[in-house]
Amino acid sequence: MGAYHNLSEKLQQRIIEDRKEHRANPYAFSEEQVLRRKMNHDRANLWRPPFVRDIEKIMHLPYYNRYGDKTQVFSLYRNDDISRRAQHVQLVSRIARNIGNVLNLNQDLIEAISLGHDIGHAPFGHAGERILSALLRGETGRYFNHNVHSVRVLDVLGQRNISLQTLDGVLCHNGEMEQQEYQPKKAKTFADLDTEVEMCYQKEDGIKHLVPGTLEACVMRICDIIAYLGKDRQDAVRLHLLPDDRGFNGDTIGSSNAEIINNMVVNIIENSYGKPYLSMDEAYFQQLKLAKTENYEYIYHNEKIEKVIRENLNPMFEEMYYQLLKEAKDKNENSWLYRHHIAYVAENNRFSRTFSKEQYMETEPNQLVVDYIASMTDDYFVDLYHEMFPKGKYDVKYIGYFDED
Repeated sequence: MGAYHNLSEKLQQRIIEDRKEHRANPYAFSEEQVLRRKMNHDRANLWRPPFVRDIEKIMHLPYYNRYGDKTQVFSLYRNDDISRRAQHVQLVSRIARNIGNVLNLNQDLIEAISLGHDIGHAPFGHAGERILSALLRGETGRYFNHNVHSVRVLDVLGQRNISLQTLDGVLCHNGEMEQQEYQPKKAKTFADLDTEVEMCYQKEDGIKHLVPGTLEACVMRICDIIAYLGKDRQDAVRLHLLPDDRGFNGDTIGSSNAEIINNMVVNIIENSYGKPYLSMDEAYFQQLKLAKTENYEYIYHNEKIEKVIRENLNPMFEEMYYQLLKEAKDKNENSWLYRHHIAYVAENNRFSRTFSKEQYMETEPNQLVVDYIASMTDDYFVDLYHEMFPKGKYDVKYIGYFDED
C-alpha cells in the first residue's frame, strides 16, 4: 500500500485564509511585464491574455503535432500504452499547474513553458540528441541540446513572436539537473536570452549554468523531473523490462508514479508557499537524486537498447547527416533537404511578416541539417533513411504488441 503525504494542517489553513482574503502572490509573474520581440503585435485582451496567446501559438505550430511520434524513453516499441513525448509534456503541464495553482503563480505561463519545452527534441529521444550533437560538434565545434533547439523552433523556425518569459522557461528547463532549491534570476532581456543560447551552442556544459527568470519556469523545471521519474518506471513494468516497481528505494518520496508525484508536489508546496523560490526537504532531495540514479541503472542503460543505438541508429544518423549536408552545400532545390524541410519551414511561416525563405536558405549548412533532422519523428526518420538509401544496410526493428521479447 502506497504512502501518500499531506500538507500540514497549519499550511492548509493559511492557504484557505489567503484565498478568502484574495491575497496575491507578490512573486508571481505579472502579465503587464510580458516582453516580445515585436511588442506592437500580439497585444493581450480579455479573452486572450499574454500567455494564453503563447499556449495557442505553440499548440497550433505544426512542430507540436510531431510530439506524438517522438520517443520519450523507449524507442524500440510499438505500444500505445507507453509514453510518447506528447504525453510527457501534458503530464509536466498538469503537475506544474497543480503546484502553480496552490502557490498562486501564473498558470498560463507555466502551461506555455511546459507545452513548448521539448518541441525541439530530436527523434529517438536523448539517444538521438547525443548522436546529433556529436555530428554537429565534429563539423562545427558547436553543441546540440534539445532545450536550446526548442527555443530555435519557437523563435526562428516558427516565427510566432513568443514571449521572452516563455522562451526563457523553455531554454532553462534542463530536466536532467535536479536542485534542492530553485531561485529565479530576475529582469532578463532578449539580449540575455540570445547570449545564453549562443553560450549553449559553444560550451559543452553551457546548459548547466542556465537559471530561469521566473518562479513559474522554476516550477516547470522541477516538474519535468517529477513527471518522468515514476512514469518511466511504470512504462518499464508495462513492457516487462521490470517485474514491478518495488525494487526501488522509496522510503521518502515513494517508488510508484502516483506516490512520487503526490509526495514531491506536497513537499515542494510545504517548503515554498509564500517564498520567492522553490525548495524541498533535504531528505526528499536526496531521494529524488537516488530515484534518478536507480532509473539510469535499471531502465535507461538497457544494454539491448544501447546495442541498437550503437549498431543501427548511429550509422543511420551519420549517413543521413552527411548526405543532407552535401545537399545543403550544393543548394540543390530538388533535394530532400530543400523539398521536404526548407519548403516546409517556409510554408509554416507563410503569414509571417519577418520570415524570408531566401534568408533561411543562407543558414550555415550544418545548422540546416540539424534543423531538419531534429524536426523528424522516429518513423519519419526511419522512412526517410530508406527513401534516401534504398540499399542501406541499417534499420530499426520495432518490438510490436505480439512479439515475444
